[in-house]
Amino acid sequence: MNAPGAVNAILALGSNLGASRDTLSRAVAELADLPGVRLQAVSPVVRTRPVGGPEQPDYLNLVVSVETDLDPHELLAHCQAVENAHHREREVRWGPRTLDVDIITYGDLVLDDETLTIPHPRAHTRAFVLQPWAWMDPGATLNGTPVSELAARAEDLPGLEIFEGD
Repeated sequence: MNAPGAVNAILALGSNLGASRDTLSRAVAELADLPGVRLQAVSPVVRTRPVGGPEQPDYLNLVVSVETDLDPHELLAHCQAVENAHHREREVRWGPRTLDVDIITYGDLVLDDETLTIPHPRAHTRAFVLQPWAWMDPGATLNGTPVSELAARAEDLPGLEIFEGD
């Protein structure tokens, strides 16, 4: 049950530069270390091939569910602050990165403005978001479709594996 005024949001995190597993662990803690953001659930970490962009190393990805009192733009600013703390650079679209944090959903909100689109516009086709989310919350839906069904249809599902560590 959410606190009054609180909303459940789904965030997707990814990293393929540096100590990615450690970066993801620290980022999850940092995301939840702000009053108004409470961690609800964390998916398994998965290793995935890059989708789009230049030649680059595989990614580690995970999905978290948070309960938040922040509005969507405040949550975006918090996610970007966590990215920046991990030296995120935005030079190449879909390029390698130390940390990427995307807002996938924010309750049932549909939003499309110059800084934020919710639900995330490509989430419904990305196994690296959908499969960990489905494992974390088997009943989850995105735009009325079960996340597990969307994951099964995603082109990047082959090669996705739970990351056991190196």
